[in-house]
Amino acid sequence: MCSDGEADKTISGDGLPVNRRHLLIGAGTVTVLGGAAAYLSASSMGSSADYARGIAPLRRPLADTPSARDLIGYATLAPNGHNAQPWLFRIGDKRIEILPDFARRTPVVDPDDHHLFVSLGAAAENVSLASAARGAPGAVRFEQGNGGSVIFDFEPARAISSFLFEAITQRQSTRAEFDGRTVLPADLDMLGRAAAMPGVDLVLLTDRSRIDRLRDLVLTGNSAQMADAAFVCELKSWLRFNPRQALRTGDGLYSVASGNPALPDWLGPHAFDWFSTAQAQNDAYARQIRSSSGIAVFAGAGETPAHWVAVGQACQRFALQATALGLKHAFINQPVEVPALRPDLAALIGLTGRRPDIVMRFGYGPALPYAPRRPVSAVIVA
Repeated sequence: MCSDGEADKTISGDGLPVNRRHLLIGAGTVTVLGGAAAYLSASSMGSSADYARGIAPLRRPLADTPSARDLIGYATLAPNGHNAQPWLFRIGDKRIEILPDFARRTPVVDPDDHHLFVSLGAAAENVSLASAARGAPGAVRFEQGNGGSVIFDFEPARAISSFLFEAITQRQSTRAEFDGRTVLPADLDMLGRAAAMPGVDLVLLTDRSRIDRLRDLVLTGNSAQMADAAFVCELKSWLRFNPRQALRTGDGLYSVASGNPALPDWLGPHAFDWFSTAQAQNDAYARQIRSSSGIAVFAGAGETPAHWVAVGQACQRFALQATALGLKHAFINQPVEVPALRPDLAALIGLTGRRPDIVMRFGYGPALPYAPRRPVSAVIVA
């Protein structure tokens, strides 16, 4: 397990997939601790109002004639694993290059940088949609060399706005229970069409039998991960336990956005150790999956960074269409992250022999605080 110092550190350099760890603290007892901590340490933790004001500029409307920096700001709203934000951007002549920031890898949960490249694809899709909405549609392509990068080349043209673009600032990974309502077949069809991407298969699970089998894989994967001291150590290093800490770092998993009470920096890591058991998390995952309308599973045609970028584009389009329809979503990627479970997941979705890439649950649910993001100035390189 991490030492206290390790638990408090912030890894330098900074989504999918995948900002998704929730209920890291036992609800009942920590609610009491949270109340006491709030009384003793409110000034050191900041307030929810402070946090809301601090992140509001991230979601301001896009300028009618946006700069490349404006488009990059929209790109950074894409989902990414542990909210590590593992991307850098280079502005060129009629192009934006999206580079992997390997200093912000999460090597335990994502040893082959799969999630990292999925996040780059999601960011590229945001750039593409935002640029098209302001009269400069273009094309996304993957370029080999120097670890691989994603290039968006744009040309002036007629503006092409869309519901997907309008949803960029509203989308969030909502790690909460949904209300269990059924999604209409017409809306499911819209989700499928929005996510259609060459080389990416999407399988929607809406029947309770297969959803229950998926749930079992998630719980098995979560138990395996929580028994791995290295995984827990890496996860803890990305947790942000109160508004001030989240604003200070601009990254990581803001526990309040998962419905947990704010805790002082010094107490949060200890509370994690005391109450974040695999069983507590499994119980929460089971409730959340039971409350969901369905599960979306994405699988690319291959296992290369270029394929993973395409998956990122597809799953971001799905998430944006879901947002436009009033749906919430959250990532439950344990069956993807634990290699031994991938064959069972592939068989469940009828793609035996393939590697599933992303698992998302969706349904109707509450809005929660948005996750923080680093300023655009921190992610642009020459």
